[in-house]
Amino acid sequence: MSDPATMAVLGRPAPVRSIFHVGFVVRDLDASLRFYCDGLGLVLRHRQQQHNAYTASLVGYEDAALEIAQLRLNDAEPPPSGHVLELICYERPPSGPVDLERSTIGAGHLAFVVDDIFETAARLRSLGAQLINKPVRITEGINAGGWVVYLHDPDGICLELLQPAGVEVGHG
Repeated sequence: MSDPATMAVLGRPAPVRSIFHVGFVVRDLDASLRFYCDGLGLVLRHRQQQHNAYTASLVGYEDAALEIAQLRLNDAEPPPSGHVLELICYERPPSGPVDLERSTIGAGHLAFVVDDIFETAARLRSLGAQLINKPVRITEGINAGGWVVYLHDPDGICLELLQPAGVEVGHG
């Protein structure tokens, strides 16, 4: 693997400068906005309908019609896109079922840093999340001493909550 210093020595700039955003397809945009805004404190930046030639070409569906919502973190500097998460709700074509297996090739998750993992997990459960595990203490690796939990949002999207080491709260 090449690090930026190695790339500079080779005389080539690193091909990636930043993460622009992460996008997930959801079933019900309003319900997902409640989950991510009320549950995680993200802020709606922009919402729009997209039914045009550009979008159809981009997503590879000839008559695609979708609605997107762009969300940003409440108090953090945004990436160049202005948002960290894009929720996509297809009208056409209809969306298929989610694969809940975390070991499937291409499966992913999005991790959020939280101050109180127990309170946040409980709030998300009240908004339809399914916990994969109870919050567990991290005992190995660079995040040792913190707490972590995996969960599925109401659409089955895999999320991770991480409470860093040194941020201590009650244990739900």
